[in-house]
Amino acid sequence: MSSPAKQEERLIVLDTETTGINPKEGHRIVEIGCVEMINRQLTGRTYHAYINPMFQMEQEVIDVHGLTNEFLADKPLFNQVAQEFIDFIRGAELVIHNARFDVGFMDHEFGMVNAGLPMTDDICTVTDTLKVSKDEFGSPKTLDFLAKHYRVDKLVDRTYHGALIDAQLLAYVYIEMTRKQATFNLSADEGDGGALAGGIRRLAENRAPLKIVQASADELIAHEERLAIVEQKGSSPLWLK
Repeated sequence: MSSPAKQEERLIVLDTETTGINPKEGHRIVEIGCVEMINRQLTGRTYHAYINPMFQMEQEVIDVHGLTNEFLADKPLFNQVAQEFIDFIRGAELVIHNARFDVGFMDHEFGMVNAGLPMTDDICTVTDTLKVSKDEFGSPKTLDFLAKHYRVDKLVDRTYHGALIDAQLLAYVYIEMTRKQATFNLSADEGDGGALAGGIRRLAENRAPLKIVQASADELIAHEERLAIVEQKGSSPLWLK
């Protein structure tokens, strides 16, 4: 009998840009960026929307995300994108850095639509990587810190802190941050021919010694050159982390 198919784990890495820090003071969402992952693998599917906040932003806010009042003037209102946004994230686990901020704005916007829209907790579960970083490092860390720590900061251009750009960066951070959670099945029962159900095969104790093949000088040089290329792209081999 074949085993049931493994249920897919759908994650949506999400970020927003806003007109300020407090929705109770009238501040609104101006950009939403989402990146989809299935079983920890990026699928290439994204959701991205610019939104007219009907709110005049101050220059210091514009300097952060680069979105001007003029640029946003002809963009849709939140109530015009709310349903397609909900449809994209529904049933997924949201991965957000400082989720309290983004979810607070999302719930405020859902409530303002006044169309019986659900709140975020009714649509998705949420993982806050800010809290995860506190557990990992002893204190909350910024996305910039985590990106540099996991050596993924050079994988995206962050001249401005755009929502989709930051969501893409957070996706890379999340993959590295949770990599150690992957486990191997080392306790499976033995099956036919001495092979384990988990894919492990026990070798006979009296087997012939394995031949050791040393790398040549040219191969060692080529190896070091390849590692240098990897480092230039902002990453490094797992055994060096």
